[in-house]
Amino acid sequence: MIEVGIVGGTGYTGVELLRVLVNHPQVRVKIITSRAEAGLRVDELYTSLRGFLDLQFSEPDLDALASCDVVFFATPHGVAQNMMPALLERGVRVVDLSADFRIRDARLWSDWYGQEHGCPELLPKAVYGLPEVNRQQIASAQLVACPGCYPTAIQLGFIPLLENNLVDASDLVADAASGVSGAGRQAKVANLLAEVSDSFKAYGAAGHRHLPEIEQGLGDVLPAGSGEVGLTFVPHLVPMIRGIHATLYANLNGAAADLQQVFEERYASEPFVDVMPAGSHPETRTVKSSNMCRIAVFQPQQRGKVVVLSVIDNLAKGASGQAVQNMNIMFGFDERAGLNQVAVLP
Repeated sequence: MIEVGIVGGTGYTGVELLRVLVNHPQVRVKIITSRAEAGLRVDELYTSLRGFLDLQFSEPDLDALASCDVVFFATPHGVAQNMMPALLERGVRVVDLSADFRIRDARLWSDWYGQEHGCPELLPKAVYGLPEVNRQQIASAQLVACPGCYPTAIQLGFIPLLENNLVDASDLVADAASGVSGAGRQAKVANLLAEVSDSFKAYGAAGHRHLPEIEQGLGDVLPAGSGEVGLTFVPHLVPMIRGIHATLYANLNGAAADLQQVFEERYASEPFVDVMPAGSHPETRTVKSSNMCRIAVFQPQQRGKVVVLSVIDNLAKGASGQAVQNMNIMFGFDERAGLNQVAVLP
């Protein structure tokens, strides 16, 4: 049994993290912090947790957090940097759900996130928490940077193609759509029901801050001498609460391959990636509230282009579920512990 602390538990990723952890057989949630809600019972803010969690929100306190075996940061970007050096010095293991430690280049991070990085010296220490690629490094890591939601869906869809040098890595396209919960719980006019309902829109077409994270991750799996990754990434907002659907395009380089077999073999031993039967079209509702990524691969008209469909729940495999998956690996638990839920239908 391990004791867990959560910094910033009032957002959607925070409550999703709690939903998973309160049913985890090896975890006791010890601390959950919120400066704005300090003193309020967690189950008063989130009544779905009544009967499952008997805690109040508290002010962040370094000594209290340092008494935990692992601390999750479910905070806005830039916040985790303030406490991270002190926590790591005291031997605490950390899973950060923000983007603070995902990008290894501090200058590149600053360019995309609009602020100086507070502790660039820790970037080489962070392990990128995509288990399907970095499982061995995650197991021994002290600091894990949990991937973003779009980056998870997109990387899992492209990885088998790039690892096998089957496509032109310099000309990749990702057309991905997310539910509104991906924008967080803060009050914004653009997120109101009357603004998003019965509408569909692209955003960030000139450049989205998840782009460097995705290109970095895909570059890491490229075989030596395969050039560099070039990705065109356009995110979209769809009028649903949770879920991501990524449609991915790449140009085959001429090498003969059974694409279905390539994907099935790559993910055969992965507990949370499901390669669908040939001809399938995965739907976001088949992964809702689960940690599963479902993937299908096509070669339309047997021409020179490959299309991959990848769906996840942005709050689960795209955030809090994957964070718990990383924790399970870090502490030697069954990787499925706390995460073996069937998707919610309808």
